[in-house]
Amino acid sequence: MSRFSMVFVAGLLGALTWAWYASMAARERANQAAREACGRQQLLMLDGTVALARAWPRRDRHGRLRLERTYAFEYTDDGHRRLQGFVIMLGRQVSAVGLAAAEHLG
Repeated sequence: MSRFSMVFVAGLLGALTWAWYASMAARERANQAAREACGRQQLLMLDGTVALARAWPRRDRHGRLRLERTYAFEYTDDGHRRLQGFVIMLGRQVSAVGLAAAEHLG
């Protein structure tokens, strides 16, 4: 293997490691945001975790390219109904947290 190939492979592995770490950090922040949103509304977050629903490149308000991730989660208000919520992350920042519309909660 040539020196260039070794450097390329090492760089690629480094980039993949960084991307995996950034993804795990964003997921943990999304979990935290979902738990906090459920706690404020006295709801129970089901399954204890969020699931990545979509990832897409998007520019932030400063024009920098970031990865926008949408995470879905389920929660209940009565112990029987499973309702859907979402967390949108732009880079490492929470952009939005949403819960089912109020008419579904009544």
